Amino acid sequence: MLNPSRTWPGSLAASLVVLLIGSALWALFLHSQDLKLSALWQDAYLRHVTLFSFKQATLSVVLSVGLAIPVAHALARRQFPGKAWLLKLFAMTLVLPVLVGVFGLVAIYGRSGWIAQAFAYFDAAMPFSLYGLSGILLAHVFFNLPFSAQLMVQALEGIPADQRRLATQLGLRGWQRFRHLEWPYLRQSLPHVVGLVFMLCFTSFATVMALGGGPKATTIELAIYQAIHFDFDLQTGAALALWQMLLCGTFAFIVQTLTRPIANTPSEVQPLPSALDSRTAKCWDSLWIALTLLLVLPPLGVVIARGLNPSALIVLSDTALWQATMHSLLIATGAIVLAFVLATSVILASRHWRLNGRKKQANGIETLGAMILVVPSIVLSTGLFLLFRQFSDVFSLALWLVMAVNALMALPYLIKVLSAPAYQLAQSYHNLCATLGLKGVNRLRLIEWQCLRAPIARGVAVSFVLSMGDLSAIALFGSQNFQTLPLYLFRLMGSYQMDAGAAAAMLLLLTSLGCYALITRLIQWRHAC
Repeated sequence: MLNPSRTWPGSLAASLVVLLIGSALWALFLHSQDLKLSALWQDAYLRHVTLFSFKQATLSVVLSVGLAIPVAHALARRQFPGKAWLLKLFAMTLVLPVLVGVFGLVAIYGRSGWIAQAFAYFDAAMPFSLYGLSGILLAHVFFNLPFSAQLMVQALEGIPADQRRLATQLGLRGWQRFRHLEWPYLRQSLPHVVGLVFMLCFTSFATVMALGGGPKATTIELAIYQAIHFDFDLQTGAALALWQMLLCGTFAFIVQTLTRPIANTPSEVQPLPSALDSRTAKCWDSLWIALTLLLVLPPLGVVIARGLNPSALIVLSDTALWQATMHSLLIATGAIVLAFVLATSVILASRHWRLNGRKKQANGIETLGAMILVVPSIVLSTGLFLLFRQFSDVFSLALWLVMAVNALMALPYLIKVLSAPAYQLAQSYHNLCATLGLKGVNRLRLIEWQCLRAPIARGVAVSFVLSMGDLSAIALFGSQNFQTLPLYLFRLMGSYQMDAGAAAAMLLLLTSLGCYALITRLIQWRHAC
């Protein structure tokens, strides 16, 4: 039976999201109404920026996803000590603070990095420059290849055991086994993986900002930031933001159309019988796993190693560093509290409608809650900047605006992580709760909270770390008096203070991982279900 008291909080939350995003977009339209997109496209530089955004995103997808296929194939076939931890590390690369990874890559592949020093020892020059397209591609592969491989491993582990046994009985091995057994399952997951990686690379901001290498390697998001922050060309910035949103909305629609839900029923992966498993296959798989480890582990290790330098104590005694850290923690905490309240309201309303056969209303409110997916962070930040500058000093509201942007960016992820488990829980316990008279706060405390701790912990911890490492919103609203730890680190890297940057990068990495572990442990403590 429908109960309006259970749906109005969700309706209010979705309305607030729509109002905030709509107001930001309205401000963009007002500032770009005199500038036609056709005229914008005729500008050679802006046309180059758009084409470069497509180019770097496409090449990043080809390299990241293409190389992830043999890595996933190897990981799915092999069992070795530490495999579970390795897959967890691969999943964490997506939420790793971008500037931490970039700093590690600079320390290894930069002009004065380890590899450059090795080449210099033999009087040779580096074969490529980290700054420009090559550096952007390397960074995108570093972040997205492990994550793509981890998603594909999940798809391969969903192959039913009877199909594995049948392939073994038929003597399928090598290419034949991959083509007839594994490829059909990989092919189902590819649209989702390719679409996700493309969107991440197309809207990449911090990576391009740190490694772009000048006008030749500038994306639309970076052009928006430059137009507003440096040139104070609000009209061009607004038009570019709308253009970016239009492209992202088109990509999201295409990905949603091509992607189909995949049944994920993991089964135990048995090693191949020795008759079918050759030494060459073992060496081939081991090579791909080793190369991936060489890509992922050294940049993370060098952050810790270089962070413990003689200048670290001086940097760690800097008041500005700890102020930036406190700002990051405050923004992440406020953003996650706001996002969790909004997500919970939307999910409870959606679930109530689903239980009463109102599937369209349930899908509609979840879509409204997640509509930020088609509005990149820099676009939303630009709209809010233009909106609030008419009424107040934008930089005096920086804390709240950055917090609001990060909350909206975390909202779709929380809805996706919690929606299905919450609905399944209601299906299992709804009649029992009605029989016992459990409702309202008592039901949330005794049933929902106890049984949903695991997905809540994962969603909140991941969203918190993403907010901690975000640079796009604070880059627009930040100033000398207000900066977060990522912005503090970026400014050190921009002024080539690499030793000081190493200490800041180490602090950002340890703080992010520590907060992730702490949040997960606190929420899942005494987990009941």
